Amino acid sequence: MFWILILHFVVEVTGHRYLYNTLASTVFQGRLGPGILEYNDMPNRAIEKGEAQPWKISADYNTASFDQDELDFHKEFGTVSYLVIKDDEIVFEEYWDDFDDESISNSFSMAKSVVGALTGIAIKKGHIESVDKPVYWYLPQYETELGKQMTIRHLLTMSSGINFDESYLNPFSFPARANYGDNLELLLRNYEVTEKPGETFNYQSGGTQVLAFALKSATRTSLAEYASENLWKPLGADHEALWSLDHENGTEKAFCCINATARDFARIGKLYLNHGKWNGQQIVDSAYVAASIAQQKGLKNEDGSQCDIYGYSWWLGEHQEKEFYMMRGILGQYVIVVPEDDMIVVRMGHKRKKGIGRPHPEDVYRYLDMALRIIAE
Repeated sequence: MFWILILHFVVEVTGHRYLYNTLASTVFQGRLGPGILEYNDMPNRAIEKGEAQPWKISADYNTASFDQDELDFHKEFGTVSYLVIKDDEIVFEEYWDDFDDESISNSFSMAKSVVGALTGIAIKKGHIESVDKPVYWYLPQYETELGKQMTIRHLLTMSSGINFDESYLNPFSFPARANYGDNLELLLRNYEVTEKPGETFNYQSGGTQVLAFALKSATRTSLAEYASENLWKPLGADHEALWSLDHENGTEKAFCCINATARDFARIGKLYLNHGKWNGQQIVDSAYVAASIAQQKGLKNEDGSQCDIYGYSWWLGEHQEKEFYMMRGILGQYVIVVPEDDMIVVRMGHKRKKGIGRPHPEDVYRYLDMALRIIAE
C-alpha cells in the first residue's frame, strides 16, 4: 500500500495522470499496448454516413480459400477481417472472432492517410491555399524562427522538424500521452520546431495531430464533421464510423483512432486508386493524389539516403515487381492498393509481424501474396 501511495503521489505531482488511463486500457486488460476495440472505453465523435453505396460482389466471390499455412498465419497474428477487392468488386473476404462485415475496429495510424485525404480536400475547396502554405498561418504558435519555415507539406511528409518522441514502449512518450491523455492541445505545447523542416523523414504521430489542428482552424469544423461531409457521405459508406476524442466533446485523435468496418476503410483505397474521383465526382484533386503516392524528391532518411517509402501520409512499396501504396496501422491494420492489378487489400487484426531488412512489416508481404494468389485463381 505504501508504494501505491508513493506512485500516486508521483503521478499527481508530475502531471502524468494519463498513466491511470494507460494502465486501465492496457495492463489491466491483459495487454502491454493498445487494443482494436478501445473506442468502447473512449469518448467518440461520429463520422456520419449518407446514402449507402454497397460494394459490388464478384461472380467469383469466395471461390478461393486459404491453405493451412495461410490460416495458421491469420490465427497467429489475430486477424479479424481480410478483404480483397478486384476491379471494384469484392472477390474474397473472411472474418474471425465474431467479426463480420458490420464490425468496426480501430484504424490506428491508418487515420493519418485519412487526414492526408482531408487535407487534399481542404486545398481543393480553398480552405487551405496549398501544401506550401506555412503552418503558422493557421496556428500562430509556430511563428518562430524555425517554425515559420514549416509548411503543410512538411507535416504530410513527416519532415516537420518538431521534436516529437515516437516510442511505442515508453509510457512517457508522445503516443502514449496523446492516446491516453485528455488534452491534445495542451500536450502539443510541450513540443516545438527544433530542426530545419523539409530535410529529414522522421515518422511522428504528433505531426499529423498538428496538421489536424491546422485543418480545424482552416475549415472551422471538427475533423469528424469534415470527414463526414467530404468523405464518408460522398463515398457512400455503409456504416457510421467513430473517431475517438481526447475528452468528451473534445478533439479527434488524428494520428489514430478511426473506428470503421473493413469494407468502408477500403473506400479510401478505391478513391486513391481512381485518382481522387468517385462515381464521376472529383473528391480529391488528381495532382494531389499523385503527389501523395510518390517519392518526395529531396527528402532524406536520417542516414542521408533518399526516402522512398513515404508520400503525403501514405506508405510506398514494391512486391513481386508490383508497386503498391498503403494506409498502415501499428497492429497490422492495412489498406493496400496495387494499381497494376486494380486491387485493394484490407486487413484488420490484433498483431503484426515485424520484419528485418525490408521497409515494411513482414505481414504486409504475406497478405499481398495471399491476395495475388486469390485473384490469379
